[in-house]
Amino acid sequence: MMYIKFQDLSMEKQEELFQVSREHVIYLFGESIQKYVDETGADYDKLIDEEMIKNLYTYNFVFNI
Repeated sequence: MMYIKFQDLSMEKQEELFQVSREHVIYLFGESIQKYVDETGADYDKLIDEEMIKNLYTYNFVFNI
């Protein structure tokens, strides 16, 4: 669960959320994505970024107003 101040939806906060999600995706799926990239020649960063955005939808956000 992520706690966010409703007034603080700045670009910096959004980038922080992306970074947290990216690290989480790499931790969970990094090896399998790397294996897929090695087999197919796909772009690792693009796949990680796609999974990062999908991963954001799995989080529970609590907005403090």
